[in-house]
Amino acid sequence: MSGFPRFLRLSRSASERLWRRGSAEKCVSLCFRANFLRLGLAHQNSRGGSRCYSSCKTVRIGCASGFWGDTTTSAPQLIYSGNLDFLVFDYLSEITMSLLTAARTKMPNLGYAPDFVQVALAPYINDIHRKGIRVVSNAGGVNPLACAEAIQEVIKKAGLELKVAVVTGDDLMSIRSLLSEVKMADGGSRQPLPKTLHSMNAYLGYEHSDQTATRQ
Repeated sequence: MSGFPRFLRLSRSASERLWRRGSAEKCVSLCFRANFLRLGLAHQNSRGGSRCYSSCKTVRIGCASGFWGDTTTSAPQLIYSGNLDFLVFDYLSEITMSLLTAARTKMPNLGYAPDFVQVALAPYINDIHRKGIRVVSNAGGVNPLACAEAIQEVIKKAGLELKVAVVTGDDLMSIRSLLSEVKMADGGSRQPLPKTLHSMNAYLGYEHSDQTATRQ
C-alpha cells in the first residue's frame, strides 16, 4: 500500500530456474540470520530434515523501521554496511492510519509518511541506486499515489531514472454505501458502521496473531 522505488519482485526467469531445479520432494527454505533473510532451495531427506544446497542464492533483506517514528539511524547502516538486495520500511498501524487520514483531510496531497521520502530516501537515493538496492515500504498510508509523486520528485532532483511502483486497492470508501455493519474482531459480534466514518481500509497482507490482523 505504498509508493516505493524498484518494487520487490522475483524475475520470471529467476523463478522459473528455481522451480526447474526443484521436485516434489524439494521446497523453499527460509533461514533467518540476524536482521537478514536467507532464501535457499532445500531438499527434504528421508528423515524429514532439510538442508540448503551450497549453490542456493542468498537474498539479503534489511528492515530499517518497524513503526512511524522509529530510529533514523538504521537506513544508512543497512545501506552502507548491509550488502542488501532489499531495504524494507514498515510505518503503519491502525492509529497511524487515522493520523494520516486526518492529515489528508486538511491537505489532499498528504496522507503518507513524509519521513520516508525526506529522511529515509532523499539523502541516500544516489547510493541506493548505485548499490542496486530495491526499497519496499507501506509508507504510502492512505495516499500512496501522493507518496509516489513525492518520491519521483526526489529521483528527478537527483538526476536519476528509477521505477516507482504503487500498490492500491485497500481504500474501501467508494463502496461505503454498500456496507451497513462490520464484524468485530472479538469473536463475531456485529456493529453498525459509524455515521461519521472518514476512512475505511482493507489489509493487503498481514501478520496473524490470535486471529487478529496486526499489520497493513
